[in-house]
Formats: sequence, structure tokens, C-alpha cells
Amino acid sequence: MANVKDYLFERLEKKGAALAALIDPLDHPSAEKAVLAAKEAFEAGADYILVGGSIGVGGVLLDEICKEIKQEVSCPLVLFPGNISTISKFADAIYFMSLLNSTNPYWITQAQMLAIPLIERYKLETLAVGYIVIEPGGTVGWVGEAKLIPRSKPFLAASLAKVAELFGMDFALVDSGSNPIDGPVSAEFVRAIKSFCSIPIIVAGGIRTAQQAKDLVRAGASILQVGTILEKNKDVKKSISAISKAIEEGVKSRSNI
Repeated sequence: MANVKDYLFERLEKKGAALAALIDPLDHPSAEKAVLAAKEAFEAGADYILVGGSIGVGGVLLDEICKEIKQEVSCPLVLFPGNISTISKFADAIYFMSLLNSTNPYWITQAQMLAIPLIERYKLETLAVGYIVIEPGGTVGWVGEAKLIPRSKPFLAASLAKVAELFGMDFALVDSGSNPIDGPVSAEFVRAIKSFCSIPIIVAGGIRTAQQAKDLVRAGASILQVGTILEKNKDVKKSISAISKAIEEGVKSRSNI
């Protein structure tokens, strides 16, 4: 697919917000079910499919999953890398992420440097993403050695998102980690970031309901990234359709803020 970044910005211009469906192959009972979840998410309204995870996603498994998903969907397939092994020539693009609040420079610039040869060889399009991990952080917070942003301190996340913007990145991604007990960050948290930062804000971690989706988009989230509801819900189409509709409602209600 030609130029995923242009596609995403056109979707944001046209729709006001977008939905990304994340497939972590290791969190699904089988590769077949992972591919089916991606297909159903696309058919229900996901604007693009992400493949990746914090640990263990790479090699033959990643290649096969990407190839099979590409046969089932016509939207972009983007890699969500957990490390330099999460790279496949069968994807359209990759989140080229810097974990801005990591305490280890490996996750800020060194992993990216090590990944460059494969990214160049595979001619993968890069989407520059400033990655910000919010408490509780989950696996990504632990693996990425993040100094977690407290939920009570949205101005810290807003400042880091502004750093991403000033560094010239395409997106800022705030992530609470996979399936946090307290759900996603609050609408107020997102609103604080959006008031300080002009690049699109991706929100991930704990988005389970249509009401949460609507509130986050209304507050200024540009892209919602969901994954757990693809794994835990027996009716993926119904769940993603509800989230997609809620995103539309959230965009429409922004003018009422």
C-alpha cells in the first residue's frame, strides 16, 4: 500500500478520528484465530491493523501472520514493535517508536538504530511515534524500563507529547499497558495533552467500551488503539462496530466542549 502516513492523515481529516486494531499473535489461541480477529475488525470499521507485542513476536510467526492478514484486509498493516525482532517485510509500515520516558537509552534511540538495516532492506515505511507509557504500564512498562507517568500528572505526559512534536514526530502515543485494571486514561488526561500538543494523539490501553471511546475522542484523541477486546470478546465484529460508531459520535460531540 502506497504511503500509509498520507492514508492516516487523510482519514483523520475526513473522519476526525480513527481506529487501530492491534493483533498480538501470542495472545490469541491460534494463528488462525488471530488472522480472523484482524479480518473481522477490518470489516467492522478498523482503519488499520497493527501486529506486534511487548515480547516474543517475531521471526516466522510474524511473517506468516502478516502474510495471512494481508490476504484478508485491504487497509494498511502496520508493525507495533516490541523490539528489533518485530520487523517483517510483509507489512506496509512500522511504528518507528522512541519510548520517551524510558530510563534506558536502548529504548529511546539504540533499538531504533539497530533496526534501521532491516527497515531499509525491506523498504518499510516508517511512522515516527513518540511513545509515552502511563501507569500502571503493564508488560511494556516493565520491559521498556519506563519511568511511568502518574495518571494524576497529565501535564507530564503533555510535555512529553510536546517533545515528540518538536522533535518532528508524526504521532504521540500514550499507553497504559495491556488491559489495565483501571481502564484507559481519563478524558481529562487526554484533553490536557491535546491542549498542549498539535500532533495526533494515539490512546492505547484498557479501552473496552463504546462510552470510553466516545469520551476519549471527544476530549481530543485522534486514534484509539484496541487489542484486548479482540482477544477476549467472542463477537469481534459487534465490539469493533460499537467502538467505531462511538468514535464517530465522539467526533460529532467535540463542538459541544
